[in-house]
Amino acid sequence: MDSLIVRGGHRLDGTLRASGSKNAALPIMAATLLTQGVCQLERIPVLRDIATMLTLLSSLGATVSRAADGGVRVDSNQACEVRAPYDLVKTMRASILVLGPLLARHGKAAVSFPGGCAIGSRPVDLHIQALEAMGATISIEGGYLVAEAPQGLVGTEFTFDVVTVGGTENAVMAASLATGTTVLRNVAREPEIVDLVRFLRSMGADITGEGTEMLTIRGVPVLTGGTYSVMPDRIEVGTYLVAAAATGGRVRMTDIDPSVLGVITDKLRSAGASVWEGDNWVEVDMEGRRPEAVDIMTEPFPGFPTDMQAQFTALNAVANGEARVTETIFENRLMQAHEMRRMGAQIVIEGNTAVISGQPSLQGAPVMASDLRASASLVIAGLVASGETRIDRIYHIDRGYENIEGNLQSLGADIQRVSG
Repeated sequence: MDSLIVRGGHRLDGTLRASGSKNAALPIMAATLLTQGVCQLERIPVLRDIATMLTLLSSLGATVSRAADGGVRVDSNQACEVRAPYDLVKTMRASILVLGPLLARHGKAAVSFPGGCAIGSRPVDLHIQALEAMGATISIEGGYLVAEAPQGLVGTEFTFDVVTVGGTENAVMAASLATGTTVLRNVAREPEIVDLVRFLRSMGADITGEGTEMLTIRGVPVLTGGTYSVMPDRIEVGTYLVAAAATGGRVRMTDIDPSVLGVITDKLRSAGASVWEGDNWVEVDMEGRRPEAVDIMTEPFPGFPTDMQAQFTALNAVANGEARVTETIFENRLMQAHEMRRMGAQIVIEGNTAVISGQPSLQGAPVMASDLRASASLVIAGLVASGETRIDRIYHIDRGYENIEGNLQSLGADIQRVSG
């Protein structure tokens, strides 16, 4: 099993191009099941989760191929299988996103309960309720969600009890082929939702309201294929910018619309970083300074993203002052704190809040990743620690970061991947 060896003490300095967004690519790939045409998707990152989704689409009968330039071709004309098997779904939470498209196109679907990161309960109740509101009947049989709508889905009005990204994605995809108009309220507003809607619209869907709390979907009889380029990964970009700030360095990220970063760059400014933005780039420069402690509370977009919480925990571990990092989206998503304490971080957990007293430096130690973003935070901790840090179970990081060690090496980090 691979590990990352990080030898800290080097300021990051340089430029990176943003990868395509994993969190946008996965629902868009699932949405290709809605059409019998061919979809050419550009800027798809080379990640473990992407490979799992491609395998899942293939198991459902789609013909998939991948080009060296990051393009993915999906032909769903023969995608007639409606059962998403446990062996694939158990490894990735986003597998649940094929439920809505399969049900909308075929009138039935069977999807195993999903797996993914061990960061607490992420129930699919809201997915089920939205689909049931469109006329589906859904039962649980042998660990599978079995959904049926033999007469097709029907437009409805539905309000989510709480904001859910995955639930919004499943519902909007299903409603695209429903009969009549569907109005979804209290929906997620994340940029990745906007990207999914734009992709669906490029296939002929009639959807308005993306980026707001209400989506209106006027169902159409059929969706066509087409070509679409996935948005850049704002979480990957944020991770490298935080790594720059934590090490006192400077990093410019290109091919990214800075507006999608929102509160991430606001918090970096609060930490003392100089932040510059252009039409398609953003740069953070700490000019050798130690960051200032910054409080974080995760919230649905446009609030602070839960997927950046762990990275700011690492920054605060070496910041000047005390910070409180509060996780409101998922339980059990402060697990990186326990590993950082092995490196000398002063972190006390109070319920869903980590109280962090910044230290001048950390010490290298063997640590173990518990989920995708926690693994990235441990890399950042290793970059600012003295000595050597060995990070095990990095298959988590391969689910969401493309060639992280190569990118960090290009910025001056001493990091390498080792086997065994």
